[in-house]
Amino acid sequence: MHKFKTSDGIELAYYVDDSTRPWVKPDTILLLHPAMGSAKRYFEWVPRLSPHYRVLRMDMRGHGASQVPGADSPLNMERLVKDVTELLDQVGCESAHMAGTSAGGYIAQNTALSHPERVKSLLLFSSTPGLKQSMWPVWIKEVEKIGLRNWLAQNISSRLPVDQLDPKHVEWFLDEADKLEMNFGGRMVLLMSSLDWSDRLGEIRCPTLIARPGAANIGNESAYEMMAERIPDAQLVDYAGLPHHLTDAVPERCVADIMAFLRWRFGAP
Repeated sequence: MHKFKTSDGIELAYYVDDSTRPWVKPDTILLLHPAMGSAKRYFEWVPRLSPHYRVLRMDMRGHGASQVPGADSPLNMERLVKDVTELLDQVGCESAHMAGTSAGGYIAQNTALSHPERVKSLLLFSSTPGLKQSMWPVWIKEVEKIGLRNWLAQNISSRLPVDQLDPKHVEWFLDEADKLEMNFGGRMVLLMSSLDWSDRLGEIRCPTLIARPGAANIGNESAYEMMAERIPDAQLVDYAGLPHHLTDAVPERCVADIMAFLRWRFGAP
C-alpha cells in the first residue's frame, strides 16, 4: 500500500501490482471500487490481471485506508475525478484502462468525459450514467435507524448471489462495508443519487465494455441499453440472473470478459 496527498490535502491509499515481464512496459488498468467498498474488493482480480497489466487500485476518499474528509470538505464529481487524475500523475501514467463497479464506474465515466486523453477504455460493471432513479434517498433513512451492516444484510440478495458464495465471503463483504463512516457514506450515496449524465454519453469516445446485471434492483436497469446505443464504441454483455455486485460474485468471468474485450480492441497485452 502507498499513500499520496491530493491537491485539497486528503490522503488517499493506493496499490500497485505488476507481475509482467521486467522488460515489458505494460498498459495500466485502474480498478475503481463501489461506494461502501474498498480496493480489497478486487482481491480475486489482481492475480488474474497482474501478469498482463500493471494493476492500479485506489481506496476512494472516505473509504478503506484513505482519509475521511471533514464534513465541511466539498464532495462532488469534479473532486472525485480529480482524485483519479492526480493518482495517475502520482504513478506516472498518462492514460489507463479504467474498470469500475457501480459508483467506481460513475467516476470512470466522468473521467472519460472530462479528461478523455487519460482513459484508454472503460470497463463498466453494474454502472449506469448516475443513480438518479435509485431509492437511496429513502434507504439512507433506514440505514440511519438500523445501521449499515444490518441494512445490507436485510437486502443482500439484491447485491450478492448468496446461494453461490461461501458464507464467509458474504460475512466479509458485510464487515468491510460496515467500516465506512456513515456521515461521509451518506454524503457519497446522496451525491451519486443526484447525478445523471445520460445526455453526454455520446461524448465518450473510448472503447467501452458494459456489463449488465440480470437480477439487480439498485437503480435504472433500463439505462444499460441506452448506454450501448449512445456510446459510439460500446459492447453490452449480459450477466443473466446475477445481482448488482458482479465483480464480487463472478470475478473469474469479469476478468475473462475484460481480457477478451481488450484483446479484441487493443491486441494481446
